[in-house]
Amino acid sequence: MRITRAVVPSLFTILNIFCGFRSIIHTSQGDFVLAGWFIVLAAVFDSLDGVMARITKSSSDFGVELDSLSDVVSFGTAPSFLVYTIHLQSLGGAGMLISAMPMIFGALRLARFNVQLIGYDKDYFKGLPIPAMAITIVSYVLTYYEYGTGLPQTQALLLAPIVVILSLLLVSTFKYDTTPKFSRKGIKQHPLRFTIAVIGLTAVALTKGGALFPFFVFFVATGPLRYFIHIIKRQFHHSEKSTDEKETEISSIDI
Repeated sequence: MRITRAVVPSLFTILNIFCGFRSIIHTSQGDFVLAGWFIVLAAVFDSLDGVMARITKSSSDFGVELDSLSDVVSFGTAPSFLVYTIHLQSLGGAGMLISAMPMIFGALRLARFNVQLIGYDKDYFKGLPIPAMAITIVSYVLTYYEYGTGLPQTQALLLAPIVVILSLLLVSTFKYDTTPKFSRKGIKQHPLRFTIAVIGLTAVALTKGGALFPFFVFFVATGPLRYFIHIIKRQFHHSEKSTDEKETEISSIDI
């Protein structure tokens, strides 16, 4: 196998899947907080492999496939095993099925993404990105989990609905913005997207991870919110057009 500059982004992808594996190990040992942070770290490496691919100009089909396989482990299998072990196993067979949804729907989403991929630079994703789904679940656990007592009763009851909703959003057709490119061109193209990203990262850093869950809830909500705004605008435009047509028709009759 010839060593090329394409190895650089692939190394970050390998670190991504290794973090997913470490998360599974820590979950099996009952260290759910550390397991959650390894999934967050996997997401950091997942974003860096794309950055390195652009810097080295080494984007390839091989990199896309390796990235998808890594994502199924780090953002599908690892969070599924985490939510099953931390609480959903108490629901029996239903809990097992719900726990498997991030892994199953994540694999379906990635397969759809790969067959529909045209070029390596994307302006938006169709469906919730699997790392965002995983971090939302993990940040929920990190926010409310308490050593010795686990999740409080209310948060434990909400875990299953949250997992189901996020999993379904993976295979939805809602549009989600891609991560903004931290470059002069990227800032110029999407200034609002860049500003929101900077504010989010700053809030997460200042709160030592405390703002992670609210920030990703906001991101998850942008998909359905954008869709409903589009529907309202289309209905308003249609109503406005119908009014104009009626006024034109009345004017023609008067003439």
